[in-house]
Amino acid sequence: MKKVELKDVKPYAAPKHFNMTALKLHGKDETGSTKFWMGLSHFLPAGGAEYDASPTEKVYFVLEGEVTVIDANNQKTVLKAWDSIHIGANEGRSIINEANKPASMLVVINYPEA
Repeated sequence: MKKVELKDVKPYAAPKHFNMTALKLHGKDETGSTKFWMGLSHFLPAGGAEYDASPTEKVYFVLEGEVTVIDANNQKTVLKAWDSIHIGANEGRSIINEANKPASMLVVINYPEA
């Protein structure tokens, strides 16, 4: 077991993200997690992530505020506090905080198979 205290977590630059802060809570380097990693993303109003796809599965769980996830067909899914979404491997998405208050979201992503 390894406890993580938020005060000890350092921000990192998440590629293709803007107007947000990303914190990696668990992962290989942080806690020895080998199957997945977990982060906490704080999005300012109009913050988000550009359209992208990756070979890993993702789960987004909104803690506060709301974020909009947009798929390859430009279909919007609004996630409010306590809502979650699964994004499959190679499934593209973009993210935008369309609200006028910050949003916080847990992100869980599996590591690619070696």
